[in-house]
Amino acid sequence: MRQIPVDTSAATVMVAKTPEPKVKDRRTGELALDAETGSKLMTVNVMFAANDEVEILSITVPETGVSGDLTMGTPVALTGLIARPWENEFNGQKRHGIAFRAVAVTSLAAAGAKAA
Repeated sequence: MRQIPVDTSAATVMVAKTPEPKVKDRRTGELALDAETGSKLMTVNVMFAANDEVEILSITVPETGVSGDLTMGTPVALTGLIARPWENEFNGQKRHGIAFRAVAVTSLAAAGAKAA
């Protein structure tokens, strides 16, 4: 599957919604696990501001990659952010989009407090 690295160096990134476990099956409540490590996956919604545009991105991150106090408005760093285009068909309807995944989402609030 094609993976596109995302450069975050010129972006401002902040938590839009606190991390939540990623659900694999809404009917059963089964949680999503990383296929390689078996680690529980989390979903972190962030505000991504760059080039005079702002978007809310939903990013999948292994639970072990979520660090610091990630509350709404917390500035964060995204390590290893990639975008993956996807497409599927269900009941004759085609859907497509871009899925985002990162190795880690780290709070920058503590680093900012130490520098001040």
